[in-house]
Amino acid sequence: MVAAAMFRAAAMAMVLALSLSACQAQLSSTFYAETCPNALSTIRTSIRSAIARERRMAASLIRLHFHDCFVQGCDASILLDNSPSITSEKFVIQNNNSVRGFEVIEQAKSAVENVCPGVVSCADILAVAARDASAYVGGPSWTVRLGRRDSTTASPSLASRDLPRFTDGLQSLIDLFGNKGLTERDMVALSGSHTIGQAQCVTFRDRIYSNGSDIDAGFASTRRRNCPANSPNGNGNLAPLDLVTPNSFDNNYFRNLLQRRGLLQSDQVLFSGGSTDSIVNEYSRNPSTFSSDFASAMVKMGDIEPLTGSAGIIRRICSRVD
Repeated sequence: MVAAAMFRAAAMAMVLALSLSACQAQLSSTFYAETCPNALSTIRTSIRSAIARERRMAASLIRLHFHDCFVQGCDASILLDNSPSITSEKFVIQNNNSVRGFEVIEQAKSAVENVCPGVVSCADILAVAARDASAYVGGPSWTVRLGRRDSTTASPSLASRDLPRFTDGLQSLIDLFGNKGLTERDMVALSGSHTIGQAQCVTFRDRIYSNGSDIDAGFASTRRRNCPANSPNGNGNLAPLDLVTPNSFDNNYFRNLLQRRGLLQSDQVLFSGGSTDSIVNEYSRNPSTFSSDFASAMVKMGDIEPLTGSAGIIRRICSRVD
């Protein structure tokens, strides 16, 4: 009986693996070569323009793709607004008043619609925007596999369950990423996107006032200047995730962790005596390894449960299902 149960479990795992492989096989870097040959250049122009106006937007666009892929797969569900038939993911605690860049994706979508109406999905635009954002601020570039389609649903319950929180411990993070087929190394590499961007006081207040042994006292003192101790005072005040080079995509994030200068608790747990310490050490010493691993992990993340073929739709406006 035990053997039979083990066989059934193995068979199920094989079916899931084959199903995932089939989805991924339908994604291709040349997907729009015939139907919309100018899609990528049109998106790139729009994304570069947005980041030129506001440097912080690069981090926001990378995060937007991440928060999309971790909920129902990379299907642009995060872009959907509330409607009679949709309950948006935008208002769960991990997204509310923090995930941003929606208007930038809509602008890119509008530009692509002017060139090729009804062809390029919002999900693919999110994936391409993340790559273009990284490259624009000095980070790695990678070949984006295309052919995702857009969902007709959103799931705030899955968003609440599957998205990491700034208070998460190491094992919780490992489990969340592992549930999406991502390794500890993928997780640490992807966390390195915190080399750019900013966080709100409410997300790091407890850490900087904890007087804990896992935070550098001078760093905590500096961060307190713009983050009052008592909520809700200053809840929305911003601080750079990387105090050293906040606008450049580099490996200083990992060097900061070695010095106990991770801004978020979920950052510092990556270097706290656990299984990921060695990866943080490696990335702190070798920026090219980090860059390469980040690109690979972004490709892998972009392959999470895409809608392909006849599944899903191509939304004409990313925030609603027409």
